[in-house]
Amino acid sequence: MQLELEKEIKERLANWKSIIAKYQVPDTKKAIIQMINTFAPYIALWALMYFSLSWSIWITIALGFINAFFLVRIFIIQHDCGHQSFLGSQKLNNIIGLICSFFSSIPYKYWAKVHNHHHGHTGQLEQRDIGDIDFLTVREYKNRTWFGRLKYRIFRMPIVLFFIAPFFYFTVSNRYPFMKFKGMKLKIKWSQVRNNVLLLAIYTGLALVLGWQKFLIIQLMLIAMFSVIAFWFFYVQHQHEEAYNQWRKNWDFLVASVRGATYYKLPKVFQWLTGNIGIHHIHHLSARIPNYNLEKCMKENPILTQYANILTFRESLKCMKYKLWDEHRQRMISWKEFYQLEKKKLAY
Repeated sequence: MQLELEKEIKERLANWKSIIAKYQVPDTKKAIIQMINTFAPYIALWALMYFSLSWSIWITIALGFINAFFLVRIFIIQHDCGHQSFLGSQKLNNIIGLICSFFSSIPYKYWAKVHNHHHGHTGQLEQRDIGDIDFLTVREYKNRTWFGRLKYRIFRMPIVLFFIAPFFYFTVSNRYPFMKFKGMKLKIKWSQVRNNVLLLAIYTGLALVLGWQKFLIIQLMLIAMFSVIAFWFFYVQHQHEEAYNQWRKNWDFLVASVRGATYYKLPKVFQWLTGNIGIHHIHHLSARIPNYNLEKCMKENPILTQYANILTFRESLKCMKYKLWDEHRQRMISWKEFYQLEKKKLAY
C-alpha cells in the first residue's frame, strides 16, 4: 500500500518543479509590508510590556503571549532570508536575516546552514538529528540498555521536550557549533561566535538603558514563549503519525516533502502570525518560495496538498503520544503500542 502511494505521488507530481516555479520569485513590496506589519507591532508591544510591569505582571504575561507570535513572524523572515527567498538580493537577505537574529536570539548564518541541510535530507534516518527533533526507531530503542531507554523516555516527556529542551536549545545549542557535517565551514562557525558577541553587546546596552531586571524579565519571557512555539511546530511538522522516514538508499525527496511534512491547518489569524510556516509540505518542496507566497501556491495548486498529512490544532495534540518510528509499519507509535507489540513479539 505504501509503495503504491509513493508511486502515485511520483507520477502525479512529476512536474512539481514547473508548478512551483512562478511562486519562487520574491516580491519586494510584499516583503517590505511584512517587515512593517511584523516589526512595528513587536516593538510597540515590547514597549507596552515594559510599562505594564508597573501595573500587573499578569498583563505583562498576556501581552508577552501575543508578542511571542510576532517574534515567530520575525523569525520566519530570518528563516526566509536564510533560504535566500525573502528578497531577490543576497546581500539584503543577509543583512535583514542578521538583524532578525538579534530579536530571535538564533544565530543567522549558522542556523541557516543547519536548516538548509535539514531541507536537503528531511526524512533520511541517517540525518534525523540535524535541524529537527531527534527520535529513535523501534529497533534502536529495543537495542538500548535500560539506562539508554530511560534517558530517551525522559527526553520524550512533554515537559522536557516542549519546555526544558527549547530552553537548552536557545541558551546552549545555539551558542556553540555542535553540528558537524559536510559543508559546515569554519567561517560559518565563526559567524556564530560573532553573532553571540554582538547579541551580548546589544542585550547589555539595552539592559543598562532600560534597567537589567525589567529588560531580562521581558526578553527572557518572550524568548521562552517563542522557543516553546517553535519546538511545537518543529515537532508536529515532522513527527506526526503518518510521517515519512527512510534510510538513504530508499529515500525520495518528493515523497519526503509532501508526506513527511504536514499541512498544519490553523485558524487564519495564527497562520498569519506564524508566517504560513504551517503550509510546511509546500515549503519543503521548495524552500525558495517566500512565506508570503505559500498560501497562494497551495490554493492555486490543490494537487500539491492532495497527498499531504493535514492536521488541525486539536488533531496535532495527539502527536504528543508518538514516541518511536516503526520501520515495519512506517509510522510513529506510542509507548502503549510499542509494549503491546513487544508483548506479542511483533516489535521488530
